[in-house]
Amino acid sequence: MELQTTIYIFVGLSFALYLGIAVWARAGSTSEFYAAGGSVHPITNGMATAADWMSAASFISMAGLIANMGYGGGLFLMGWTGGYVLLAMLLAPYLRKFGKFTVPQFIGDRFYSKSASTIAVMCLLVASLTYIIGQMTGVGIAFARFLGVSSDTGIYVGMAIVFAYAVFGGMKGITYTQVAQYIVLILAYTVPAVFISLQLAGNPFPQLGLGGTYTGTDMSLLAKLDQVVTDLGFGKYTTQLPGSTLNMFMYTMSLMIGTAGLPHVIMRFFTVPSVKDARSSAGWALVFIAILYTTAPAVGAMAKLNLHATVNTAVKAGGDLYAPEASIKNEDRPDWMKRWEKTGLLKFTDKNGDGRIQYYNDKTKNEVAKGKAEAAGWKGNELDVNADIIVLANPEIALLPNWVIALVAAGGLAAALSTAAGLLMAISSAVSHDLIKGVFNPNISEKNELLAGKVSMAVAIVVAGYLGLNPPGFAAGTVALAFGIAASSLFPAIMMGIFSKKMNKEGAMAGMLAGLFITLFYVFAHKGLFFIKGTEYLGLIGGANSFFGITPEAFGAVGAMVNFAVAFLVDKVTKEPPEHIQAMVESVRIPRGSSQVTGAH
Repeated sequence: MELQTTIYIFVGLSFALYLGIAVWARAGSTSEFYAAGGSVHPITNGMATAADWMSAASFISMAGLIANMGYGGGLFLMGWTGGYVLLAMLLAPYLRKFGKFTVPQFIGDRFYSKSASTIAVMCLLVASLTYIIGQMTGVGIAFARFLGVSSDTGIYVGMAIVFAYAVFGGMKGITYTQVAQYIVLILAYTVPAVFISLQLAGNPFPQLGLGGTYTGTDMSLLAKLDQVVTDLGFGKYTTQLPGSTLNMFMYTMSLMIGTAGLPHVIMRFFTVPSVKDARSSAGWALVFIAILYTTAPAVGAMAKLNLHATVNTAVKAGGDLYAPEASIKNEDRPDWMKRWEKTGLLKFTDKNGDGRIQYYNDKTKNEVAKGKAEAAGWKGNELDVNADIIVLANPEIALLPNWVIALVAAGGLAAALSTAAGLLMAISSAVSHDLIKGVFNPNISEKNELLAGKVSMAVAIVVAGYLGLNPPGFAAGTVALAFGIAASSLFPAIMMGIFSKKMNKEGAMAGMLAGLFITLFYVFAHKGLFFIKGTEYLGLIGGANSFFGITPEAFGAVGAMVNFAVAFLVDKVTKEPPEHIQAMVESVRIPRGSSQVTGAH
């Protein structure tokens, strides 16, 4: 069966599965719409949380970033997984014990203020809408390549699919759809990784294959990759860092606390019956997440090595990488390159007119590599590869069977659609439950509240689609900004709400506003995004004038510090919370039936 037909079958069957589940699990009440009735099994919720969490950035972009950035790309692994542990240990059980549907509702009740709830809604909307840009961009990329349509058309189709199962199913429909999407995406990620690990290292476990011996040599796979990239003028794969050590630390911290403050992930813990189940589902989610996150470094490294081996035959054969016959002829380029060229995400420009593809770092400071390139008559790097295509093109680069390529297509779409649905649910509940019911019309009927939730989700889908059609950057870069916004605004308020019974409403509101606005100011002042071209890290917008060399994506950690500092300063000069609020915080944090240890017998 030809490739395109196989892709249509796999993607079509996965969409039919999602829509069928949505019809079966459609929400009939506000409790089912917002929190799936609070009756989801911990393992089921763990799988749904993993799908909600592993977005287009995790599935499509992360391995591409690691492939481009090498060792420095590990900050995404450390930040995102570390943040999930922080969420599972410090926030989720207490928020579940509090017993509300949403993060703004928790903040509004804990800080005894509708204004605090409204500010939380504003922060949530900014973070969620920024985050959703990456998901819609991922949907467009996947459709553009695999369904043979433009990325814009792909976004329209993705909007229609999400509308069908999210608007009618609510959190209940989304939960069970995300279980199916997790199964699809994890198979799509790991199956090609197993094939490629067997090809390159003779080991079926990619995690072990990454540290294994490169097939046909006595060198380790990573040593071979280091040799190839350094000979071609790129930074050493196993040691290069993005910017300064301080920036990497702040970037990791921003991703970590931003993860813990993401409202669409926190909402998942309101869907289980008890606090014990919330802890259990958090543990299961970490297991399901770890399967992909421990595979990603191998996928990135192996894809990079395979890409170099495709365009430079001396990588496998050995010998001089700059020899005329080492770079392949344009007419001999494989079919997968021709297919991806149609999307505009892979480009070949014959700068020296020799009809061959030269893929190297033409801006290198490595004088040996520069001298070899000049002696060979190379006039510059001729291949641009968008970071977002690495995972999706990975099985094609490795010449795997058509069904594996089709499975990856379905997996990429599942990853983007699952997180988009979770974000839309968070946006919908914030508008209908926290704003309309909580602030403007407390007496609204359940039927009208449910209608308002569905209408607000439909509007959010349209806004998300527009932002996907006009994105400010590539998927993971945009997502990193969303984490920074959540880190600087929501995370400190949630932490102080749980662990500081003396924190009052004035302090929390001032902190959220200060953290949000200083982060947004820094982002816009520095034009928001770093960029990667081909496999070369070109630099950080902001340059010498940036704050201690900290990039906009990493600034969320600074914004969080500002949030905490302003909150505690304002708290010191304003009235402390009422006694009943302080007692409520104690009851949420301290298990029922416990007493103070005095040492008496």
